[in-house]
Amino acid sequence: MELKWVEDFLQLAETGSFSRAAELRYVTQPAFSRRIRALEQWLGAELIDRTSYPTRLTKAGEQFRERAAEIVRQAMDARAIARGLQSAPVDTILFAAPHTLSLTFFPAWLAALERKLGRVKVKLNALNVHDAVMSLVEGNCDLLLCYHHPNQPVQLDAARYEMIVLGTETIAPFAKADSDGSARYTLPGSDLRKVPYLSYTPQAYLGRMVELILQQSPLRAHLDCVYENDMSEALKVMALEGHGLAWLPESAVQRDVKSRRLARCGDAHWTGTMEVRLYRERGAHRDVVDCVWRAAATR
Repeated sequence: MELKWVEDFLQLAETGSFSRAAELRYVTQPAFSRRIRALEQWLGAELIDRTSYPTRLTKAGEQFRERAAEIVRQAMDARAIARGLQSAPVDTILFAAPHTLSLTFFPAWLAALERKLGRVKVKLNALNVHDAVMSLVEGNCDLLLCYHHPNQPVQLDAARYEMIVLGTETIAPFAKADSDGSARYTLPGSDLRKVPYLSYTPQAYLGRMVELILQQSPLRAHLDCVYENDMSEALKVMALEGHGLAWLPESAVQRDVKSRRLARCGDAHWTGTMEVRLYRERGAHRDVVDCVWRAAATR
């Protein structure tokens, strides 16, 4: 038996919906259903009454639900003890954040925080957005820093996680600046002169944001994808070398724009704005984390 099967079952029991529970557990519905089946096979009993909607538990499911919650609590307690013994010191906060935020937003935000609190000891895991979110869901960090957009939301259950909006981030197209300070490439381009495009990989969060911007723009962009990478810093380096245009977070290019190494390639039609959010699990309190949380909430 895997612990995630038990957590899946508890989420399903709470929501009464396979699709909603799968969404909250960050898996596809077919994969979620297979995991519930695997748990039932391991237990040798049907836990879900699949003839009803909303989904209901069988008698065996109701009996197992109470034990399942205890199994998860004991596992979390055991992990907390182990982490306290051999991982980060008790005065260190474990953060998870997407690569881009870890390089751009986080250092300045932490500096502002330390002006209020003094030195804050931090261990930061830089990951892709999905893995950063899963780090919080699976209990491997204290705080999650991530992007949020209504059309690309982070699906974390508000009953289980609390959230603070720390600020906003604008993503816009940039390219190498010519000697006169103007961008080497401009949008929208044309069929005859397509713009060399430095693209995020399809699974990247910022890549999905760019697709949203392109879909919502009143003009059609004529782009020729010449390079792909899932990290904005890699795309920025390619843009600085003149290889094409890339959509980049403004916080990542402020110095390069000021020094006239990069220039924006288009107007507001080609930009998007995301929230920068901080999440933590409700009830998972440590003094050092509580202190940072309170300071972050009072801007």
